[in-house]
Amino acid sequence: MNGLQQWEAQSERTLTVAALAFLGALAVPIIWPAVGEPWVGVLAAVVVLTWLMFGVDYVIRLWLSEDRRGFFLHNLVDLAVLLLPMLQPLRLLRLVTLLSVLNRTGSSRLRGRVVTYAVGGTGLLTFCGALAITDAERGVDGATVTGFGSGLWWAITTLTTVGYGDTYPVTVTGRLVAAVLMVAGIALLGIVTATLASWLVERVSESAGAEQAATRSQVDALAAEVRGLRRELAARDGRTDDSGT
Repeated sequence: MNGLQQWEAQSERTLTVAALAFLGALAVPIIWPAVGEPWVGVLAAVVVLTWLMFGVDYVIRLWLSEDRRGFFLHNLVDLAVLLLPMLQPLRLLRLVTLLSVLNRTGSSRLRGRVVTYAVGGTGLLTFCGALAITDAERGVDGATVTGFGSGLWWAITTLTTVGYGDTYPVTVTGRLVAAVLMVAGIALLGIVTATLASWLVERVSESAGAEQAATRSQVDALAAEVRGLRRELAARDGRTDDSGT
């Protein structure tokens, strides 16, 4: 295990807690807008602290990487997650880093990683979409999303591509969030379908293999029985010839 792998193994729990702390610090004032001081300052400090932690993690991983250029090119999303959320409407992108942490703790099997991403990504996108749309739409004239409850309902119907039409965004930021959730919903639906199909194919293959093994053992038993009968008949024929002589 090289230095980069050791650092990722040691930091995964800390970063998971940091991402969840960031999510909570960001969610509280959106869900309960009446929260006052000193909690507003405390939550803002948690947001800044967790952002710094992810920044330090990125720099350390870049430094420990044997191929820094390759690390930079393969982790552009992580870099964007650190830089773009400096803009207020995009601050929820920091939570994308949580998927990278989930990937470190995911199963070594491909299907395990896919399930981890699908389940974790679905829950994260739904909750973050609800937060983002509520933050963008609440208080705007003509908005149908007036609170976190309606924002969560909108996120679920949008991510699942149902789209009842009773709630919809009216701001530019809200429509950008909607576009992301629509694309993500189609992608997640494809992932779930492909994973389920892969599991079914594997189970059918295992069942067919078991049946084939059982059939082979039965054929081998019948062949052994036939050989025994042949030897018994040959022995009887031999005794008949001797008695006839």
